[in-house]
Amino acid sequence: MTVDQDEVFDKAADLFAVMSTPIRLRIISALCQGEKNVGQLLENIGVAQPNMSQHLNILFRSGVLGKRRQGAQVFYRIADDTAAKVCRAVCTQVAIGVDVNDQTNKEFV
Repeated sequence: MTVDQDEVFDKAADLFAVMSTPIRLRIISALCQGEKNVGQLLENIGVAQPNMSQHLNILFRSGVLGKRRQGAQVFYRIADDTAAKVCRAVCTQVAIGVDVNDQTNKEFV
């Protein structure tokens, strides 16, 4: 079975588009540690509820997140491990780069 290169690039671009805001990356990062309800996410991320709902909806519709309802609460979880792995890999590399740049800047000050 061969993979169409264009399809791979299209799917990767779609994933990057969905993950293109800091709030969505923070949501994915928070959910990597386990399922959370909206209230818990609001506490962790510190954005207004309507803003949070909009981002959760985008992540859910794209298939990155899954959700379940328990009474009046909605719990979200990672549904696409690829998105979580990409988020972790990119954010880790950025953090390493920031740390290296901070060290470099300190050496030249």
